Amino acid sequence: MAMEESEIVRLIKAALPDANVSIQDLAGDGDHYAATVVSEAFRGKSRVQQHQMVYQALQGNMGGVLHALALQTSAPE
Repeated sequence: MAMEESEIVRLIKAALPDANVSIQDLAGDGDHYAATVVSEAFRGKSRVQQHQMVYQALQGNMGGVLHALALQTSAPE
């Protein structure tokens, strides 16, 4: 079972309302995505902490419905 891009965006924006989220389906199979997430909530956080925030926003779907997600995260410039 694949996860829709819109569902990934919805989950991330529910946890990080100010986030600018861009999703790309890498393999066309709904299982392998790349995401760029820009949020003020990331300011002052390490890259690992930023990624953990996104994984937490995905509510346990990583490794299950969502097989792979390449992340790029940052605070706004």
